[in-house]
Amino acid sequence: MTMANGERTYQFKALTDLWTGSVTLEERNGQIKEKTGPDRLITTGMLGSIRWWFEVLVRGLGGNACDPTDTKCEDRNHCAVCELFGCTGWARKFRFEVLDENSGTKTDQIKKGQTFDLRFTPLRPIRVEEWTLLHAALRLIADYGAIGGKTVFKPTDESSRAGRLHHNDYGLVQMVTLQQYDGTGRDDLGKYLSKWRKLNHGEFAWASLQHFWCVNGKYLARQNGNSSAFNCVIGRPEPKQQSGQNDSWIAGRRPDRRNNVEAESKKVFSFKDPARTFGFVKPGLIDFNTMKGRLTNACGQNGWDFLTGDNIINQLFAGKEDRS
Repeated sequence: MTMANGERTYQFKALTDLWTGSVTLEERNGQIKEKTGPDRLITTGMLGSIRWWFEVLVRGLGGNACDPTDTKCEDRNHCAVCELFGCTGWARKFRFEVLDENSGTKTDQIKKGQTFDLRFTPLRPIRVEEWTLLHAALRLIADYGAIGGKTVFKPTDESSRAGRLHHNDYGLVQMVTLQQYDGTGRDDLGKYLSKWRKLNHGEFAWASLQHFWCVNGKYLARQNGNSSAFNCVIGRPEPKQQSGQNDSWIAGRRPDRRNNVEAESKKVFSFKDPARTFGFVKPGLIDFNTMKGRLTNACGQNGWDFLTGDNIINQLFAGKEDRS
């Protein structure tokens, strides 16, 4: 991370291609419809994903975060997330830029292996607590989550299908600049977050680090038309034709609400290269022990750690230590 004139710049390396929600138009059955594609960078798509993970972090720390697609936050009557990212009548506190390896504005798709910078330039004073939360949210994405528009479809172990678009991974990144945590502590952040608007999180209460889990080094894949470790974990029926299709989730947007199995599938994400699986449990539907049991059935007993949100929060705010 570098700082100049109050701005903060974080450098990342893309471990997979990134998909930030590019939109094109195509004609289908005589009608013009939007079609998302990966070919260019949509900065607002990336910022929306960052905001979503910021919300997850804030809820996990006991704070309140609105659903910006259906919110009553406006003007000065807003939540802690809207304070930094903006809402109706309250402008975002920073200018956001995505830069290429030559510090120029990045406009095309971020491809696997490329380095890029995320620059946050204050437009109004930003509190140290807000910088600390932003820093932690970016580390959460890099170490345990993913960023962008579509982040993942469904990995496959079938060689004949491995190159197909709907089996590709998207959105994994690594922080490549030396990081040092020197922000406010977790207790101080709790006090800061308690000052903002109180909300009933309703259907989005699950989107919190309190309900988050991650397994690094393991992935869930389709083995063939009749067998899929992914389907095993989410409890979806097999063979393939009995399961729901086209249900990859778009980070930064809210998942559809149709039935429990499909809703659950949209809260489990798996990546093959590098291997990472993460998701959310939903109180009343599935708990951590049940999810860990399903993962054990799919991945075996050895070689992986099941990290819950509490573990991750402790690592994010472990104190002053070098990160790379």
